Amino acid sequence: MADETSIKVSAATRDRLSALAAEHGTTIRQLVEELAEGRPTQAEYAERAEQARAELASVLGTVPSEQAETKARSLLQRLGASQDSAAA
Repeated sequence: MADETSIKVSAATRDRLSALAAEHGTTIRQLVEELAEGRPTQAEYAERAEQARAELASVLGTVPSEQAETKARSLLQRLGASQDSAAA
């Protein structure tokens, strides 16, 4: 356990994390680790976008225009927003 560290959060945040962990049958540590592992960094997003462009180029023989990428991002954001509001 030599590679462990601690993080400082407010007491209210600690209590919320504790409640969330209990509801999910896990620990605060596991909850925080899942959050960190499950959320890509900006560099990982950029790498995924480049992989998607390469895949599209290999399948379609062309790379989408900036306008097409902007439209696709907008659509995905709207779809994500509608899923978020449906879950609430």
